[in-house]
Amino acid sequence: MAGRPKARVMLDTTVLVAGSGWPRWQREVLLAGLREEVQLVLCPHVLDQARRVLRKRFPGHLERFEAFVSLAPFERVADPGPEDLTLHEGLVRDETDLPIVLAAISAQVDYLVSEDKDLTAQDATTEQLRRSLKVLLPGTFLREVMGWSGEQLERLRGRTWADLEGSSRARVTNERAREHETDF
Repeated sequence: MAGRPKARVMLDTTVLVAGSGWPRWQREVLLAGLREEVQLVLCPHVLDQARRVLRKRFPGHLERFEAFVSLAPFERVADPGPEDLTLHEGLVRDETDLPIVLAAISAQVDYLVSEDKDLTAQDATTEQLRRSLKVLLPGTFLREVMGWSGEQLERLRGRTWADLEGSSRARVTNERAREHETDF
């Protein structure tokens, strides 16, 4: 991406939670932000929501998430206010997604990366949303934006933490983490 500005990418809770818990496509999106290949953009709502989900459903992954947040150079943008939420009711089929969508639109990000079917569906229910925001699944983002091949993506399907032990990618990440006395 030399010579071009970095893509500004907002992540939703699904990507933050999965990327903190499993070493697959979602984690690679987080790592692209950690390596500053893209400019991550996050809002307090999505960070708080990720913490709540991890605390409740996957407490063993919360430490890894907090390490990512402490290491990642991300742009923090404001959550939308109550009046904005009211004004844009109906933009998304699940109103609980509205704060993240409005934060992404307001921040004028290039992409919102999500696994939420209420945001990623390519049908009439997301038509209005797609006119305002480009929402991509993590694998699609890696392929279309980061230039990954189908073969590279397929290697991550089902990957485990044990598969990462000793890999050069893990060493680069761990070196950066050690600089900050944490592990991601």
